Amino acid sequence: MALIVKKFGGSSVADAERIKRVAGIIADSYVEGDDVVVVLSAQGDTTDDLIEKAAEINSHPSKREMDMLLACGEQMSISLMAMCLEKMGLPVVSLTGWQAGMLTNSDHGNAKIKRIDTTRIRNELDKRRIVLVAGFQGITRYGDVTTLGRGGSDTSAVAIAAALHADLCQIYTDVEGVYTSDPRKVPNAQKLDEITYDEMLELASLGAQVLHNRSVEMAKRYSVDLEVLSSFVRKPGTKVKEVVKHKMEDRKISGVAKDSSIARIALIGLKDEPGIAFKVFRVMSAAKINVDIILQSVGIGETQNISFTVHEDDLEAAQQALLDRQESLGFKECTVASDVAKVSIVGAGMMSAPGIAADMFEALYDAKVNIRMISTSEIKISVIVNKDDADRAVQAIHKKFFEL
Repeated sequence: MALIVKKFGGSSVADAERIKRVAGIIADSYVEGDDVVVVLSAQGDTTDDLIEKAAEINSHPSKREMDMLLACGEQMSISLMAMCLEKMGLPVVSLTGWQAGMLTNSDHGNAKIKRIDTTRIRNELDKRRIVLVAGFQGITRYGDVTTLGRGGSDTSAVAIAAALHADLCQIYTDVEGVYTSDPRKVPNAQKLDEITYDEMLELASLGAQVLHNRSVEMAKRYSVDLEVLSSFVRKPGTKVKEVVKHKMEDRKISGVAKDSSIARIALIGLKDEPGIAFKVFRVMSAAKINVDIILQSVGIGETQNISFTVHEDDLEAAQQALLDRQESLGFKECTVASDVAKVSIVGAGMMSAPGIAADMFEALYDAKVNIRMISTSEIKISVIVNKDDADRAVQAIHKKFFEL
C-alpha cells in the first residue's frame, strides 16, 4: 500500500465524461489499496469565465475579492468529482484549500505556501476515504482566502505530497509525459522516460507548459518523487528525479521550449556610470516584477543601453515604473516590444559538450530566423526571436538535435 497524491488539470475534468474517466483512475488506485489524495484544478475555462464575470461588474476589482471569486472554480471541481465517486460507492470527502490546512502569506493572486497542517487530511485517510483537495488556493492567518497564481494546482499537489511524505506525486495532463518539445507543434517530439529536476525546472521556466516551475522547485527541495502522465491514456509517463540514466550517451540536450508570453524593454541613453544597472533593476524589484534575459551594451561615449525581458502581463506596470523614475535614472527613451518570443534548449549534457551553441545558431541560420538577444547558463541556451518566427525556430532546432 502506498500514499499517492494525484493532480488533475482543468482539461482532465472539463466535462462530465472526463470527470468519470478521472474517477476511474482514482478508483483503480484506491481499490488496489493505496491511500489517495487528489488535487483538482477548475474545469476547462472556468477561471477565465469567472474573470470575465468580474470585469462585467468592476474593471479594477481588489485582489482579495478576485481570490474569493476564483477559488470557486476548484471548489466546483472537487464537489462534482466527489459526487461521481459517491455514485461509484466509494468513500470520499472534498476539502477546500483551507479545510486541507493550506496556510499562505497575504500576497493575493500570487500567494506563497507557508505551511500545511495535514491533521484533517490524515484523519480522513485513516478512515480510508479518498481525499479531494481544491488546488490553487489557501488561507492566511487572518482567515482570508488566497490563490497561488500561475500553476497553483501543481504547487498545491507537490506541497501536499511533501507535507504527507507521500510515496509518489502524479501530475496528470493532456499529454503522455514530458517531451523533447511540444508534441502539438513538433510532430516528431519524443517522450522522455525520465528527466532531472534541474532540466525540468529550466524547461518549465522557459515555457514548457507541462509543469509549473514553482512545483518543480518544491519537488526538488523536498525530494518528492514526481511523475507526469496522461489522464486520457493509461501509459507510464515521465519520471522527474535528481539523477537519471540516459539511454543514449550522445544525447546532450533534453528538450526545446518556447515562451511566447514575454515582452522586451529597452532603455536607451542611460548614463554610463557605476551602479546604473542596480538602479534600474531596483525599480523592477520594488514593483515586484521578475526580469529574465538582460543585455547591457558596451558604453559609447557617456551613455549605454540596457535591454531585458519581462512577462507580457507585467509589461505595462514595468514601463510605467521606469517612466515614473526617468529623471532619476537618466535614460533618454524607453521602448517596448511584445512581438517577441523566447526559444530555449535545455540539457545537463551541455556542460561537457562543446559546440552545442554553434549547432543551435546554425539551425536558426538555416531557418532564416534572426536572433535578437542571447542568454546562457550551464544547462540552457535561450534566444529572443520574433514571435512570428518562434514555431519555425523550435522545429528547426528540434530537427537539428533530435531528428538526425
